[in-house]
Amino acid sequence: MWGASMRINTTDLQNAFGKYLSLVEKEDIIITKNGRSVAKLIRYNEPNHFLVHEESKKYKATKKISYEEYMNLVNSCDQRYELIDGEIYLLASPSFNHQIVVNEIAWHFNNYFRKKPCRSLTAPLDVRLFGYATKFEEDPNVVQPDIIVICDEDKVNENNKYEGIPTLIVEVLSPSTKGKDMVSKLNLYMKSGVSEYWIVDLENRSIIQYSFSQERDIDCLIVLKEGDTVKSTSFEVLEIPLKDIFTTI
Repeated sequence: MWGASMRINTTDLQNAFGKYLSLVEKEDIIITKNGRSVAKLIRYNEPNHFLVHEESKKYKATKKISYEEYMNLVNSCDQRYELIDGEIYLLASPSFNHQIVVNEIAWHFNNYFRKKPCRSLTAPLDVRLFGYATKFEEDPNVVQPDIIVICDEDKVNENNKYEGIPTLIVEVLSPSTKGKDMVSKLNLYMKSGVSEYWIVDLENRSIIQYSFSQERDIDCLIVLKEGDTVKSTSFEVLEIPLKDIFTTI
């Protein structure tokens, strides 16, 4: 039974070390010498290094975790996390300029989609994606994009959770999320059936615009700089001059 301890002397330990290594799986073993407790032999638990902090570029995940483990973590604290390819990412608090740009794009989107069948939403909102798999349980991924446009509002379930595939996703880069947004999320969004993905770079005041084909491959890639206008490939006449996005930062 866990919590119990066995007491043995050093001579017994030396003579039967293998036996006590097996017994330590079930209970702690206190080692005595001349009637005094001198050490304790306890079971070693291999650490589960699965939490990847955005702030640390050198911290690597050593274990893929399940959706259940992810939910246990999410439900145990007030932090926000994403689950991508079996790794957990801590979502750090965004910067002031990050939020200005998110709000600017969201304002344009809200004006465009007003009284239209699609809807624009901003984080935090869980989006459950499953890549090329046929159902979420086979390849569970949970992300919280900065902005999404959904055209399948019927995929909001009875618990008021969205379980569809966004048509357009926008991510505004932060120094700690750049690699994830430009590689891991790009791949996840493409293979999950998202139609269009904008990556907004505050530092370079630019936007990388991806369009994906029905075969879930990159159909078009455009890099836009200040002075250009980003034009959606999924929604007719949805256009935003980049000067409108970056002028206030």
